Amino acid sequence: MNLHQSSAALKAAAREHMFGRYGSAVGACLLVTFLTGFATVSITSVAGNTNTILGILIHYALLFAVSVFTGLLSSGMAYFYLKIVTGHIAVVNDVFYGFRMYSDKALTIQAWITLITFIGSLPEYVVLYRMPLFPNASTITQYGLCMILSGVVSLALNLLYAPAFFLLHDFPQYTARELLSMSRKLMSGNKLRLFYIFLSFVPLLLLGLLSCGIALLWVSPYMNATLAEFYMDIVKKTNHTQ
Repeated sequence: MNLHQSSAALKAAAREHMFGRYGSAVGACLLVTFLTGFATVSITSVAGNTNTILGILIHYALLFAVSVFTGLLSSGMAYFYLKIVTGHIAVVNDVFYGFRMYSDKALTIQAWITLITFIGSLPEYVVLYRMPLFPNASTITQYGLCMILSGVVSLALNLLYAPAFFLLHDFPQYTARELLSMSRKLMSGNKLRLFYIFLSFVPLLLLGLLSCGIALLWVSPYMNATLAEFYMDIVKKTNHTQ
């Protein structure tokens, strides 16, 4: 017997819980986007000459550091949406919760995810660095295949570790390594469900892009709330069967 809620039910629950809370959610989204963008631009501006191997290594090392730093914001956003879907009042300031609580675990979780992402993207970086000013069809094909590989790795990580930061706030007594393992186990048999949920948002994401990103201020919170609902659903299922 399948005790899981359908994608439509999860999205309906997300809309219900988000009712009257979009102001805070949009504010949180804008704040996180600004902080992440500011950090990335700042790092890029001081990275130095990327025409040399040393410059490239410094550039990607700094980007790696920025990506790990975003784990603190991801932790705060998970806390923000957990409060929303459990009926509590969430405020914009909650996005900084990851800086105050369990910051070491949030950084470790994000560092692991970032490391695997960078490894999966390494062939793309190598081909891009060696690509001539006027690439031939073979080089373009190689780069396209590397981009596909990078995308597959990124998608797999998003599916495997989607619950990781939610678990951090529900089970703070566990280590980062244990939380990552719990996330993988929790997603066993649920990855296709989450992938389908991601796909169901593609039309809205395209609409957001066509609106010059304005509609994404509504779509992004809606997606995050649905992801939190998905997490609550699979956690309840796991507790029910244990």
